Amino acid sequence: MSDYFGKDIFKLGFGLMRLPKLTDGSIDIEQTKDMVDAFLAAGGTYFDTAYVYDNGDSERAAKAALVDRVPREKYTLATKLNAGVAVDAESAKQQFRTSLERTGAGYFDFYLLHALSEGNLAKYDEYHLWDFVKELKEKGLVRHWGFSFHDSPQMLDRLLTAHPDVDFIQLQINYADWESQNVQSRTCWETARRHGVSVVVMEPVKGGTLANPPQAVKDILTAADPKASAASWAIRYAASLDGIITVLSGMSNREQMEDNLSYMRQFRPLDEKEQASILCAQKELASIPSIACTGCRYCTDGCPMGIPIPGVFSAMNLVLIYHQTERAKGEYGWQTQGKGKASDCIQCGQCEAACPQHLTIIDYLQQSAKILE
Repeated sequence: MSDYFGKDIFKLGFGLMRLPKLTDGSIDIEQTKDMVDAFLAAGGTYFDTAYVYDNGDSERAAKAALVDRVPREKYTLATKLNAGVAVDAESAKQQFRTSLERTGAGYFDFYLLHALSEGNLAKYDEYHLWDFVKELKEKGLVRHWGFSFHDSPQMLDRLLTAHPDVDFIQLQINYADWESQNVQSRTCWETARRHGVSVVVMEPVKGGTLANPPQAVKDILTAADPKASAASWAIRYAASLDGIITVLSGMSNREQMEDNLSYMRQFRPLDEKEQASILCAQKELASIPSIACTGCRYCTDGCPMGIPIPGVFSAMNLVLIYHQTERAKGEYGWQTQGKGKASDCIQCGQCEAACPQHLTIIDYLQQSAKILE
């Protein structure tokens, strides 16, 4: 592998987007502390959150489980500014100050403009947020700045050409999306490397899909290595690419943490035989229809009908991928209890505008209503 910024960082990053929850829906801080300790003990250093995650509770959990308990030099913390939820330039910039207050971190090692796409780029430009993050770096409040990205390689090329001083970017990379027409993992990664920019990987297991893939895919991977978990193949695949700073995993319990650490403590890139097994898995996966939702929930906040769209699609994928219609109907009933149903969609389109996967959500909701209600 080539030399690049972040080469020596532990290749597993702790994503704080899907932290363990208590029965009341709040984050389980005690279990999160336990996971933080295990991660640090294994050599992990990179923690990733965002202003919008869990309505700010993710950043607050970072303070309680990490910042208040661990010397500042023992970890690095990343968070993000989301112009899409701001009403003007001042409210956008206030997010930084709020994140600093929530976390108590003093500064951020990595700071990102969040989820850039053609649909929201104008706000980042209008609010002069590119200059803002550079000023934060000059003041020492941010050590490294970058952006997370959900769009075409052509747009990425334009951004990296316009902002050649960016330190790093964050891309969705996994073996299911490597040749995807929507996500275009491969060509976006190639674009970043052509510009000499290092990459943090998000969604390496595609919202959990690759941790529990269809049986035919499981069979391929199990035949190649009976002892390796499905998630290990996905995370090692992403970490094996050139220019990768770290691969973020949104771990929701200690068991997931232990599994990830079991193969990332002494990370070994995939060899040629393993890459061949992944290629077979990719071909098999591409032949199975599914809704490519990662459960990010960017679509739900503005839904006027209160439809839990990721939950609906999770239930629908039980039908599409696993052919479990009755189980899917039960899951759907639980997900929509006291909330909007798929059939309640008024086709306003706000969800599709917010979706980083560019899914035809309205069509999928209509399909889900026919099968699950």
